[in-house]
Parts: sequence; C-alpha cells; structure tokens
Amino acid sequence: MRLLALLSLFACSSTSCPEPSSPQTTGGEAPHAHGHHHAGDGGHSNRDGHHHGEGMRHDFSDVARFEAMFDAPGRARWQRPVEVVGHLDLTPGETVADLGAGTGYFEPFLSAAVGPRGRVLALDSEPAMVEHLRRRADAEGLANVEARQVPADGPGLEPSSVDAILVVDTWHHLPNRAQYARRLHDALREGGVVLVVDFTLDGAQGPPVQHRLVPELVIRELEEGGFRATLVEESLPDQYVVRATR
Repeated sequence: MRLLALLSLFACSSTSCPEPSSPQTTGGEAPHAHGHHHAGDGGHSNRDGHHHGEGMRHDFSDVARFEAMFDAPGRARWQRPVEVVGHLDLTPGETVADLGAGTGYFEPFLSAAVGPRGRVLALDSEPAMVEHLRRRADAEGLANVEARQVPADGPGLEPSSVDAILVVDTWHHLPNRAQYARRLHDALREGGVVLVVDFTLDGAQGPPVQHRLVPELVIRELEEGGFRATLVEESLPDQYVVRATR
C-alpha cells in the first residue's frame, strides 16, 4: 500500500495472488484499507513473527480498482460488518478511529454506532484514498466522519484522544507492529479498545499465506504495546478478531 489507504503499508488487497491486475508493490507503504486479498500461494506463514514485524507493502493509489474490490456487493457475507462493529461496544457520543479506512466500507456502520454527537476518524496513508473518503462521506451525508491522511509509522492521533480504534484487514500491512501498538495505546483514553480483524491462515479471502499472521502473534504484539488482548468469539468465515483494551 503506498498505502495508507492508510499508512503506506496498511492497506488491504493483495499482491501476488489471483486478484485483478495485481499492482507492483512499492517501498515505504503502510496501513490502509479495508479491502480483501484473494487467496494466494505458498511461502511460509508468519506463525512466529517472520519478517520481524515488517508489513506487507502494496500500492493502493488506484482507487477505482480497489473500490470495486473493497465495496463488492458480496463482501458483507464474509466481512459481517455489523458483527465486527458490535465487538467495539461503541456508545453514542464516542470517538472511533478507523485505521486503514481505505474506500470507507466501515464508515456508515461506525457513523451509526456513535451517532451524530460522536466522531469517526477515517485514517489512511494513501492521499487518493483520503480524498475518496471525504467525497464518500459528503455524498452519503456522514457528517460525523472526518477523513485524515496519516504517516506510515503511526496513526497521527493525539494522546488520549479516541475511545476505540478499528483495524480491519490492515494489521499485516503495518511496520514495526509492536511499536505501532504502543502508539495506538497512547492514543486511546483509559479503558479504550483496539479491535484487530485479520485473515486466518486457511481463509478463502486474504493475502498470500506468507503475509498472514496468526492471532497469537497479533496478541503478543499488542501486549508488547501495553494492551491486554484476547481472541474474540465470532462467526467470520475467513478472519479472526482480537480485542485489546488499555
């Protein structure tokens, strides 16, 4: 992701798998987008944190291409956005950040969860995605959604400024994940939540297997960042959910 369709690294659609015209990866990418990757071949998985926390790099600047993927009509069947957002336990008036927001798939659900007095910060590192997020929020009347471009190495959030952070299909794109987790910890208010949704090793959706992370590794990285993290019971067919609290 020149990602940022969130962070230059964050994003979510894959390279090297059978996905429409896979783009070339580029350096310096990071978080970005709630997209999905088509299943790919081989390589070792990150069972034990291979690549030393380096993120999968991908170019997310072609918004139209990724919009067709990330917002495909059938995505709701496997992404189950209402269930995912429910695991955040949001209440009206809270502030939630969507890290690697991509094309804005989750923004309508988050907007409804926090209500008109709440705020949704749609964060991405890819400038073209951020501009798309702004246009989409305006077009859909999501007045409580603010799109922000963020750097590749952090969420760009002030200390103790948000109540919850959603990270969907993006954690495997992040660089130096344990350090990144610490930045997320600092951005949360006391009792705040980070929800990481990412692909299982054997899921039909997702990046090439060598770029997938087992939940135990995600939990360890979040704990290194100061969180208490656990695996959530859920019904997603191709993903797992890790919930971490400050």
